[in-house]
Amino acid sequence: MKYLLVLTLFLQTLLFSQELKIKADEFRGDQKKGISVFTGHVRIKKVNDELNASEVTVYTDKNNKPTKFVAVGNASFVIKTVEGADYRGVAQKVVYLPLKKEYHFFGNVHLQQLNEKKEIFGDEVILQAISGKAYAKGVAKEPVIMIFDIKDEKEKK
Repeated sequence: MKYLLVLTLFLQTLLFSQELKIKADEFRGDQKKGISVFTGHVRIKKVNDELNASEVTVYTDKNNKPTKFVAVGNASFVIKTVEGADYRGVAQKVVYLPLKKEYHFFGNVHLQQLNEKKEIFGDEVILQAISGKAYAKGVAKEPVIMIFDIKDEKEKK
């Protein structure tokens, strides 16, 4: 069934009762284990945030509240932090911890802060959506690369 739209009660009650929509080609879940797996063109949307991947596994606690999202395969994302920073990027794997509002990106990470025109390239990047802080690591032979758009005083006039 193409693009099965799954809105389950336990996912609707995600932080602040904001609606969370998950759209995917397939779904399988085990409520006792607290694991739901969405595969094929997965798109997760919550207010201003979006996560896309080939497969997303959602882990829930005993109260059916999501505790972790793991996205793999062609992962892309759009994030708006509490401070209002807008991010967009790609990675091979994304782990989102909703209780901390923290994102972990792994493998060929390219993270852009759109409203500040900053970019981070690395192998592992952590973004804390509440504080707006980011941390990055490179791999053994590749350093972290950060690009800033700095305008001269003359360009501002």
